[in-house]
Amino acid sequence: MKRISFPELKDRIIKAAVLALTAAAVMAFGTQADAQTRIRDLVTVSGVRANPVYGYGIVIGLDGTGDQTTQTPFTSQSIVSMLQQSGITLPPGANLQLKNVASVMVTANLPAFAQPGQAIDVTVSSIGNAKSLRGGMLLMTPLKGADGQVYALAQGQLIVGGAGASAGGSKTVINHLSAGRIPAGALVEREVASPFLLGETLQLELTSTDFSNAIRVAEAINNNMGPNVAQALDGRTIKVRAPSNPNDRVAFLSRVQELSINKAMGSAKVIVNARTGSVVMNQAVMLESCAVAHGNLTVKITSTPVISQPAPFGQGETVVTEVADIQISEAGGELIEIKGAAQLSDVVKALNALGATPSDLISILQAMQTAGSLKAELEVI
Repeated sequence: MKRISFPELKDRIIKAAVLALTAAAVMAFGTQADAQTRIRDLVTVSGVRANPVYGYGIVIGLDGTGDQTTQTPFTSQSIVSMLQQSGITLPPGANLQLKNVASVMVTANLPAFAQPGQAIDVTVSSIGNAKSLRGGMLLMTPLKGADGQVYALAQGQLIVGGAGASAGGSKTVINHLSAGRIPAGALVEREVASPFLLGETLQLELTSTDFSNAIRVAEAINNNMGPNVAQALDGRTIKVRAPSNPNDRVAFLSRVQELSINKAMGSAKVIVNARTGSVVMNQAVMLESCAVAHGNLTVKITSTPVISQPAPFGQGETVVTEVADIQISEAGGELIEIKGAAQLSDVVKALNALGATPSDLISILQAMQTAGSLKAELEVI
């Protein structure tokens, strides 16, 4: 066996220690990087947003599935007005029976920085009693904004994802037939003014109010873009000094959006949907030790018909009565101890130990919050 001198042994120990520390640093860095969030995923730029537009239009070319004009007179009025604009005058009192026409509302979102000539998608929805818009074509429809100005013109063939059939009084429908889409069905006609290039500063707005995240975003920008570039105004808004040149401003904001921060843990919250029985909680939810007893109450009603007939050749009448049997049973609810839990996985295990249905769990969570055991905000939607 080869002997190792003390200096050589010392060097080997130092090298092993360095390798161990390096591995630990790499693991810690990877964990920290995984926990980081880009600024673009947390904020929006004030004034840079989509703008909704809408308009009233007419869909033609339907296969007898259009509006019943006797019940939707505005469809007939629209056709008469359109024909008059084309130089066609109908005789007074003409009763139009249009089966291939439907009145619709056309909606779309005008994206930020949209320029004239850009194509956008539109959604077409029936506002009358049309059975189906399948196979129809939308006539040219002006789309207006909240200020009443026309920002786009829509026209094109509808795409309806559903199907339906009826015969002999029976009817079946797959998906929705009274609404459809037109990809690239509208052309932008007017540009929406944007404050992006106005002024010396930009405002970044957090998607949810959080003072910790606002400070961290401002610090990350100052550390990478220079001191005093960003300032947190409140729990949602960060004011940022940006270059005045448009190209430099776009490049500056691109670099800002790619910066990462360690996102602060949000407030503990439990969201309850009372209509569907859904319960969702975030990782900050905690439980303190408590005891819960919950039993199910069952009411069972059985109705049995009893027929009373008169004797043969009697003068009485047959009478049908009902005898109802009502039974109420309550399942035994043991008192179960729930230990305190500081992690989401432990909270889930503790609540699953109750064996309660989602509907019962909603009542239990409300009672636990009232008792002070549930350390979270309970929000019912």
